[in-house]
Amino acid sequence: MKTERNILVAFLLNMLFSVFELVGGIYTGSVAILSDSLHDLGDALSIGAAWLLERKSKRSPDDTHTYGYGRYSVLGSIFTSVILLLGSAAVIYNAACRLLVPTDIDYNGMILFAVVGVVVNLVAAFVTREGDSMNQRAVNLHMLEDVLGWLVVLAGAVIMRFTDLRVLDPILSIGVAVFILVHAGKNLQEAVTLFLEKTPKGVDMDALRKQLTAIEGVTSVHHIHVRSLDGVRHCASLHAVISGDAHGIKDAIRHRMEAFGIVHVTIETEAPGEHCHEEACTLSGAEHHHHHHH
Repeated sequence: MKTERNILVAFLLNMLFSVFELVGGIYTGSVAILSDSLHDLGDALSIGAAWLLERKSKRSPDDTHTYGYGRYSVLGSIFTSVILLLGSAAVIYNAACRLLVPTDIDYNGMILFAVVGVVVNLVAAFVTREGDSMNQRAVNLHMLEDVLGWLVVLAGAVIMRFTDLRVLDPILSIGVAVFILVHAGKNLQEAVTLFLEKTPKGVDMDALRKQLTAIEGVTSVHHIHVRSLDGVRHCASLHAVISGDAHGIKDAIRHRMEAFGIVHVTIETEAPGEHCHEEACTLSGAEHHHHHHH
């Protein structure tokens, strides 16, 4: 699977790079590069986890995961986003400390490492740019963060080399960190939304109801529940009051739902006069006298 391979490549590049950085940090005497190597090690580990979870998410449904494993990929996205948030916060904190106490750096060494850093991470960002899982997006964000970070280090190092404006280094890194904070926060919010079973983005419930009741033979629909497995594929269940050929109507309902990205539909049919046990569809505790069958 493409998404998976991309994440693996990103992981390997990042891993090699953090080792290279560790050596570089010691060589240039730059605390910035040293602390960055630890940050990159954390990155690499979170990307490794993302890769494992992405692989797991491809498994077919079985008795322990009847809905399939799609959510594992979302879990990878949450993990990566949280690491990004923590990492950005740490960067901001360190940069703030360095604004107060500037340190001496070997600028030439720093420029050299920044160039390599930009190249390695550009390759990784380019490799991870495709794919539609949230996990993939979180990993790609990681790579972009690293590219941005190194471009900033490079620009800073070049300017400091000629002006000795040491303040520049921390100011630039705060800028990058804030940018990442905002994006990772959005990613995290999307993933949490999925776990809260909110109606998926791009599914307009009103439009869906209208589409379904427009089908010939469908008197009304109720108890429509739509949930997303992984942000791309959705499931739905509903009760339909129908008169006429149930088989044809069900096919029509499924067909209409496909347009909304809903790949798995469970339909309960009722005759026009039939009493539905759960008229108001209250899924709250008090109403659970009779067992619901969804």
